Amino acid sequence: MSYPVYQPAEDSYFLAEVIKEFLGSKTKKELEKIKTLDMGTGSGIQLINCLKAGILKNNILAIDINKEAIKHFKNLKIKTIKSNLFSKIPKNKKLKFDLIIFNPPYLPENKYDKLPDTTGGKKGDETIIRFIKQLNGYLTKNGVCFLLISSLTPESEWLAEAKKQKLNVNKIKTKSLFQEKLYIWEIKNKI
Repeated sequence: MSYPVYQPAEDSYFLAEVIKEFLGSKTKKELEKIKTLDMGTGSGIQLINCLKAGILKNNILAIDINKEAIKHFKNLKIKTIKSNLFSKIPKNKKLKFDLIIFNPPYLPENKYDKLPDTTGGKKGDETIIRFIKQLNGYLTKNGVCFLLISSLTPESEWLAEAKKQKLNVNKIKTKSLFQEKLYIWEIKNKI
């Protein structure tokens, strides 16, 4: 099924602010070493943000299930993989990331919207739970993941899964919108 590439909206811009702030605290030398995964790259707003901050192009991997997004970034010579979350990424020590960015589909499914770019499953948290179950295997020892979630997304199950996976989870930013709140979560391995 083909569907349009997810275009940046309030959630994308909010996450971009947090990423820009995080990367702004790094030196040029540190930025050049950061291996980055842009999960669900969509329009590529986060990976473009990373490039502008100084992360090297060859240290960025973009993942999306949408073949149009993948085709666009391959044309820009960005390493890309068409994958449903981590399913097509080989699990080995060479493919661990210092920074993982994910603005997942987080809305509960409804009769008007069932597209995988916005809908995270019947309750809205199914994609996030699957992501959390696998995250640990792709995050470096001192790596960090920034995950955006809405107040419309149930939290209890994915937070329980994060605890089960021995991940440290902290809500670091909140933004109020008309009918919901957006949250940025910082996730790290427990050391």
